Amino acid sequence: MTGLNLLTIAAACGGQYVGDKALADCQPNEIVIDSRLVQPGNLFAALPGEKVDGHTFVAKAFDAGAAACLVTHVPEGEIRPCIVVEDVVNAMGDIAAAYRATLQIPIVGITGSVGKTTMKEMISSILEQRFSVLKTDKNYNNHMGVPMTLSRINPEHRVAVVEMGINHFGEMEYLAKIVRPDVAVFTNIGRAHLEYLGDRFGVLMAKTEMMPYIKPTGCAFVCGDDDLLAHYGYKNLDIFTFGTGETCDIHAENIVVHGKDGTTCDVVCLDRRIPVTIHAYGKYMILAALGAAAVCLNFGMSDADIAAGIAAYQPVGGRAAVIETEKLTIINDCYNANPDSMKSAIESLAMCPGRRVAVLGDMYELGSDSVAMHREMGEVCVKEGIDELITCGELGKDIAAAAKEAGMTAVTHFADRDSLLNEVSGVVQNGDYVLVKASHGLHLGAVVEAMEQMR
Repeated sequence: MTGLNLLTIAAACGGQYVGDKALADCQPNEIVIDSRLVQPGNLFAALPGEKVDGHTFVAKAFDAGAAACLVTHVPEGEIRPCIVVEDVVNAMGDIAAAYRATLQIPIVGITGSVGKTTMKEMISSILEQRFSVLKTDKNYNNHMGVPMTLSRINPEHRVAVVEMGINHFGEMEYLAKIVRPDVAVFTNIGRAHLEYLGDRFGVLMAKTEMMPYIKPTGCAFVCGDDDLLAHYGYKNLDIFTFGTGETCDIHAENIVVHGKDGTTCDVVCLDRRIPVTIHAYGKYMILAALGAAAVCLNFGMSDADIAAGIAAYQPVGGRAAVIETEKLTIINDCYNANPDSMKSAIESLAMCPGRRVAVLGDMYELGSDSVAMHREMGEVCVKEGIDELITCGELGKDIAAAAKEAGMTAVTHFADRDSLLNEVSGVVQNGDYVLVKASHGLHLGAVVEAMEQMR
């Protein structure tokens, strides 16, 4: 965190510097919360936990080279530099906000119910054709992950792409005050976290808490295919739409879906037409490519850079990754799920050749309409002509029940993941296209791994 020494950091978070005064001018390079990952120069944040208290690992962090530790109390006998605060997590946010205020590089903030990580990776892939880019690592997109991400920005970076995830009101405002994005991207307003946000209008209100904190000279890009975003406006802020509809500022034409081999289309913006190839499964990847192109056009990227960046995109972490084995083509999309992303995944599966099998499980945090939303997925499978449906979990039984009631006969339900694991070899056939999708908490990644081993 160039420019912030330990005394400045202590002042920024209302903390007290304790330790050798001669070391107070040290400038930590980034914030980390896992002592096992500490590198020389890091600021280790000792988070209190229900089972493990980070303060237990302060000495280990120092031994690994930590410049200082952020603590609520100094462990007994420790004399190395510490910053003592009332709340470590809040202090991380305060430090990141102070560091952000010193940065001159533009920051892209990304939010939405579905596709945040895909959008982050797609935007970064294009920008990396010309710039050194700092992007959110893994799924570090919450009140701890965002400060950690910002703390990793160093002088070599020319732009940062920051994913921002929430599930309660007020959380986006907290993150946006820290990030202060120059450019904001809204992927969609879907049926996610309804247990806390109520309905899609609640999701819209929660996500758009970011708007007042976008830089006055900045802008926002929103998905024009989303009915709540298509006509959304905010005072004195330029908002541009991207989507498949011709009325969107940046839209797609000549779309051709090639199943597991990806999708081709033309990205159209005013008089610019950019033919692109998306080497990833799913028609929803088109929206990610359009949103990324829109942002990067704003950064002055060339047509060639945009096409090359989109072509270079690779799925990450169980997000519509295509795995070809001796027996099957597996679409591993089990990182997470809500009704909108699952419906889109089923529709994309239906475009694949041969026998199509959907392995679907529970979707969490849907509130009082959870049963109806799970049943909707069964009906979508029938409507799209999916050949076989395999469901898993307590909520997955409603997907199966609705599919059966709609006339589908090739339906099998398993009460839990382990039951499915024991029988998976008997429910798929050579040459099948198999979609695996559910909320992350069901841990269907193990099912994907089992299918990969099938011969």
